[in-house]
Amino acid sequence: MEQRTLGQQGLHVSKLGLGCMGMSEFYGAHDDTVSTSVIHRAIDLGVTFIDTADMYGVGHNEELLGRAIKGRRDGLIIATKFGNVRGPNGERLGISGKPDYVKSACDASLKRLGVDVIDLYYQHRVDPNTPIEDTVGAMADLVKAGKVRYLGLSEAAPQTIRRAHTIHPITALQTEFSLWSREPEAEILPTLHELGIGFVPYSPLGRGFLTGRFTSNDDLPEGDFRKISPRFSGENFDQNRALLRIIEDIAAAHKATSAQVALAWVLAQGNDIVPIPGTKRLVYLEDNLGALNVTLSAGDLAALNKAFPAGIAKGERYPAAAMGALNL
Repeated sequence: MEQRTLGQQGLHVSKLGLGCMGMSEFYGAHDDTVSTSVIHRAIDLGVTFIDTADMYGVGHNEELLGRAIKGRRDGLIIATKFGNVRGPNGERLGISGKPDYVKSACDASLKRLGVDVIDLYYQHRVDPNTPIEDTVGAMADLVKAGKVRYLGLSEAAPQTIRRAHTIHPITALQTEFSLWSREPEAEILPTLHELGIGFVPYSPLGRGFLTGRFTSNDDLPEGDFRKISPRFSGENFDQNRALLRIIEDIAAAHKATSAQVALAWVLAQGNDIVPIPGTKRLVYLEDNLGALNVTLSAGDLAALNKAFPAGIAKGERYPAAAMGALNL
């Protein structure tokens, strides 16, 4: 698979990554055996960039990934995150970027993953009560100790990214970005380009909405957090569903799927961009990877850009209670 470079510190990853969150939580039922087969198939097809976090399933996701990559670690780029603190029963305990917590969280992730070093270590959400300089300073200590190779941030504001980058080079920023979440284009992407930081879009398929799979909120399984997501609810769902016609038309012209067109659009936004679509099903993994064979024309891109200007999606990205932790 073609490689892309994140940042200026020498991190090379597959052009498309794999997000593992849904294998443990948030998207309904999950099956470890099936999830392991998805990870193995992704590796067999050339995916080297695999993303997890300590909060996904309260450690379960890291443990699952650790078991799946045992004996297959060579050549993989394992990314995980810290900062969203959860109790043993899954209760949300806030956000922490305190130096002592950073180091203890890293040690716990290394143990769950069964690896000696984390390739890319992100602060999952910015702690408003701890200076970013203190948090990144502790992360830099992990690099010096050989426990982490590269540093990243997630959902951080431009000024926070700049301050962090002065303490230790930031290799990648992870933030939601897709046809219906284009807000990073205004300030985030120009900041990353200026500083030479790579961009890792999560939810590049709009949490599955842009694939056209869902015709109503009722299509979502019980226990799926999207059932209470503003963009998937009520009138917002219907208005957002109407936006998909242009994706479907372009997909038909390319004999591709809507998912492949939506991913191809993200990939076309820059060679320093590496999306990490998540899935727990083999059929969707292989469909997503098919986006690498779709080349959108200038006309296609113009039509998509016109149909999906920033702010076009109805409803916030997250329920109100979670929105306050973004872009700090």
